[in-house]
Amino acid sequence: MTIRQAMVLAAGLGTRMRPITNTIPKPLVKIAGKPMIDYALDALAEAGVEQAVVNVHHHADQMEAHLRTYRGLEILISDERDALMNNGGGLVKGLTLLGRDPVFIMNADLFWIGEKPGHPTNLERLAGFYDEQRMDMAMLCVELERTTGHNGKNDFSMADDGRLTRYRDAQHNGVVYAGAFVMNPSLLDDAPDNAFNINIYFDKGIAKGRLYGTMLEGHWLTVGTPEAIGEAEETIRTFRAFA
Repeated sequence: MTIRQAMVLAAGLGTRMRPITNTIPKPLVKIAGKPMIDYALDALAEAGVEQAVVNVHHHADQMEAHLRTYRGLEILISDERDALMNNGGGLVKGLTLLGRDPVFIMNADLFWIGEKPGHPTNLERLAGFYDEQRMDMAMLCVELERTTGHNGKNDFSMADDGRLTRYRDAQHNGVVYAGAFVMNPSLLDDAPDNAFNINIYFDKGIAKGRLYGTMLEGHWLTVGTPEAIGEAEETIRTFRAFA
């Protein structure tokens, strides 16, 4: 399956990244010379996505100006200047700008490096793994030891077939959610109209045995504080040196 549409969640305040985010939105903070959101957009374009919604709130004018210059795919803006909708409410609002086919959902401040040239990308493999007959959502996941900047805690346990449960209910290998998943927009047809956290639907999927994950290839990075920028850039330099 080739997925042609996506939404990138980019409206957060980036409070832990202050004082940098006092003057710039977190997705535009550069890591190794590249705005964080461009890592996500480039990954989507490489996987065959043609159209992506990006939601904006904090320093929204800067976000819109940057996104107008991006040429890899068509970008639509979901404007949350009036009120932040949290990740769930923002997703519901943004998806109204897209069609009803399966869609990638990505965070603007989480990305990965180290995919093998000539192999399917992580997002291409995620799209191929997703089976809407069996799954509410298919997540990209990563082992804790292949992360930089994370809090040191696993999010889910993964069974041999990829089925996920919360790590506190661990019976299988622990994994970290890597900030990308696939779903059918119809999954949120019963969602509230106001702000809510998408974790509600992760837990609904777990309760029905319909939340699945597949493992990321390479190394995953999250940059949550100013101090974490240097650590992320050192990881990228190391990977490039051995590429």
